[in-house]
Amino acid sequence: MAIQRDSFYINGEWVKATSSETLEVTSSGTGELFATIPAGTVDEANSAVEAAAAAFSSWSNTSPKERGEFLTRISEKLAERSDEIALIIANEVGMPLMLSKGIQVGLPTIAFSDNAQRAAEYVWEERVGNSTILREPVGVVAAITPWNYPLHQIANKVAAALAAGCTVVLKPSEVAPINAFILADIIHEIGLPRGVFNLVSGLGPVVGEAIVAHPMTNMVSFTGSTRAGKRVMQIAAEMVKKVSLELGGKSANIILEDADLSKAVGDGVFKCYLNSGQTCSALTRMLVPRAKLAEVEDLAVAAAAGLAPADPISGASLLGPLVSAAQQKRVRDYISKGVSEGARLICGGVTPPEGLEEGYYVEPTIFSDVRTDMTIAQEEIFGPVLSIIPYDSEEEAIEIANDSIYGLAGGVWAGSDEKAFEVARKIRTGQVEINGGSWNVIAPFGGYKQSGIGRELGKYGFEEFLEVKSIQHT
Repeated sequence: MAIQRDSFYINGEWVKATSSETLEVTSSGTGELFATIPAGTVDEANSAVEAAAAAFSSWSNTSPKERGEFLTRISEKLAERSDEIALIIANEVGMPLMLSKGIQVGLPTIAFSDNAQRAAEYVWEERVGNSTILREPVGVVAAITPWNYPLHQIANKVAAALAAGCTVVLKPSEVAPINAFILADIIHEIGLPRGVFNLVSGLGPVVGEAIVAHPMTNMVSFTGSTRAGKRVMQIAAEMVKKVSLELGGKSANIILEDADLSKAVGDGVFKCYLNSGQTCSALTRMLVPRAKLAEVEDLAVAAAAGLAPADPISGASLLGPLVSAAQQKRVRDYISKGVSEGARLICGGVTPPEGLEEGYYVEPTIFSDVRTDMTIAQEEIFGPVLSIIPYDSEEEAIEIANDSIYGLAGGVWAGSDEKAFEVARKIRTGQVEINGGSWNVIAPFGGYKQSGIGRELGKYGFEEFLEVKSIQHT
């Protein structure tokens, strides 16, 4: 039976939706109805912002230690319900259950505990010459989050904002929202003060734009497409609000001449396909020496063969379906575009995987001989599609890597970390991993160029929610 949520969390209470309009959430593995949620109105969005504004003075004057204690309790409750939440996100998004618990629930749990500690230990005042420098919360935060890592992206914003002393209105993605409702249940259970956290589900052009435009909102933190981010920025600019944007990516993975090809290619394919390619920092462009193109192709096809998609709940694969029928069509259209523009398809394609005609599956796909002027080399596909691009010199590889409107992430593989680090310095992007470097949950994450403004995670993500005041002494 489908999950049904019919209320919003506003001012510390579950408030029944005023409209009978609902939004449907489908199971990515089967295409069947998984849940329904209420479609919020402008009035409900405004009520949530007003509740957050009324709560701000009290919450911002709560001690950082006390705020941290609330966040610790949220983290603990998320951990207690991790099996339940992992199953829900596996259904909503399609990430296999074996990965969902560690990534989709584990990372948010860490975000809350990290910000709890950060609030308690942060240096809120310092003396600079004849001035005292204060860090103060920015105010009411409108948080708008995506569907690909739904709870993780919520936690990155909500945990840091609450730790900083801000109050929050959250509009989660309507595609994968049930995890957000569970977070609101937890927040209600631990007794967070009224109005500090509010949730209104609905569509971006209605609820999202309303909470961004409201005069009582002081900051907008948005993660999503670059197109939608530009719209958020336009609305926020009308009142000169602070904006933090984490947007798209088309990240290059440079494999240098002396790299261990077997390790580099296998790791690169997995980093492209994680979460079925529905990752903004996915390494979707693999740049390889032209002389080694054939060898790389063989290794990449073999790696993709080991990632055959399967049911995200019962299957044993690390690759599941896409999130929705719309996303499945989008990805297949990009694959067709790659073929029509002359890229060489070496595995995968638009045909559904055998036995997986139901649900939103796409075969792991690899193109080779991709040119930088092709659509699949420039636009974010958000699916399990890898573009292999040959280069003739290290300088050309760096030039290709930087030939993008995006600058979110990247990778470099070389015979030594020193060489990889040297090349990584030259890539215009917010984060680069060298020789398969692992994800760091407290390192700053965000992009250059049209990949966004600001950073999330760790100290840098926390400080996005602070204003700086200087008080001059005589």
